[in-house]
Amino acid sequence: MDKGLVEKIKRIRLLLLDVDGVLTDGRIIYDDDGRETKFFDVRDGHGLKLLMRSGVEVGIITSRESRVVAHRAKNLGIELVRQGMLDKLKALEEILEERPYAPEEIAYVGDDTVDLPVLKRVGLSVAVADAVEEVKEMADYVTGKTGGRGAVREVAELILKAQGKWEGIIGHYLR
Repeated sequence: MDKGLVEKIKRIRLLLLDVDGVLTDGRIIYDDDGRETKFFDVRDGHGLKLLMRSGVEVGIITSRESRVVAHRAKNLGIELVRQGMLDKLKALEEILEERPYAPEEIAYVGDDTVDLPVLKRVGLSVAVADAVEEVKEMADYVTGKTGGRGAVREVAELILKAQGKWEGIIGHYLR
């Protein structure tokens, strides 16, 4: 991996995620009563838990509003959740005002054009493998996995390994 990229990753203290197409595969399922269902990858969730336990905060910025997202965030212990944010850059600026992070300490994972302004502003921009071309072209890193199918776990491990925390995590499980 490029040394400059590793240095960017080492500075990350906050990982922000889009939802549809990143934490999910982008599908939204409605039942006959209009209830929404999404599919989340359990390994992505475990990766986020490992990241949070290691001291990296995790947050969500999504342009849609969904009770499913609120439930998933609560289940994972993610407190920083911004839903209904059509202007994701504004959401990022609010977070920068509220939290003690500099832009270079923030990573963002996106998949579509609405994510471009945030990807341009943060210290580490990440695109999932099935993101639109413009997002992949702007990203510092493009995952090998697709959204909702391991991309978030890949990013979590990338951060943990670059920051020298992965071996300690694995060691904990091998006791």
